[in-house]
Amino acid sequence: MSLDRAPRHPALTNPRSDRVRSVRALSRRSVRSRTGLFLAEGPQSVREAVTHRADHVRDVYVTPEAAERHTGIIERATSAGLHVHETSPDVLAAMAETETPQGIVAVCRNAALTLEDALDALPPDAVVCVLTHVRDPGNAGTVIRGADAAGADLVVVSDASVDVYAPKVVRSTAGSIFHLPVVVGVPVEQILGALGARGIRRLAADGAGTTLLPDADLEGPHAWVMGNEAWGLPEELRARCDDVVRVPIHGLAESLNLAMAATLCLYASAGARHRGGR
Repeated sequence: MSLDRAPRHPALTNPRSDRVRSVRALSRRSVRSRTGLFLAEGPQSVREAVTHRADHVRDVYVTPEAAERHTGIIERATSAGLHVHETSPDVLAAMAETETPQGIVAVCRNAALTLEDALDALPPDAVVCVLTHVRDPGNAGTVIRGADAAGADLVVVSDASVDVYAPKVVRSTAGSIFHLPVVVGVPVEQILGALGARGIRRLAADGAGTTLLPDADLEGPHAWVMGNEAWGLPEELRARCDDVVRVPIHGLAESLNLAMAATLCLYASAGARHRGGR
């Protein structure tokens, strides 16, 4: 489907226009916080946004060449009644943070989901992933992607972590940020308290753990609590959890990075749940 059949808007050709500047400004955390908007860049992210969260997509910007390459995305966007704007390549490049946005971006509204509402909506055998002090955008995005792949029910990101709506994080999720609930900006102590109050076991994933992952009790609702890439979880947070679990290392590697360890833990939970019949 070409833009000739999409809802018509004047083509955007001036990379210094106010509209282009307002989209580009979403690369700044302060602007994202104030507006509640963020940018999804590239065909994969935009496809998942318009397919799974069309009600959160405000505008789609696409070059004519990209519209011809990604007809399915344009069809989904227009069938959902979204605003699709034709842009020149220069305009698209000025909007995006990445040097190669592949001709398409979308301005999206964040979910603005509260921790209480998200916890109330969990199933009885919920698996939750908590990021406490994760600062690296690639790690945060990869953990969200792993949580999605493993079938986790919720990701909670503390106020001490990177902004998950930053362009680098959104790209690293490969569209998974549009697949599962993500709660952001909550103090770690509040997260742990709310989980405990609802009977959700808190499993600290940390190299200091005495329980090995294959021996961990993964029955019933539980949350994996992940720490900082460099120093893990501080002792006071480990003490607030119900168990401290470490991934066994059988070779000579000193450690696993955060994203790898989180994915292994989440898949262990998925295996336990699958064996339980879900």
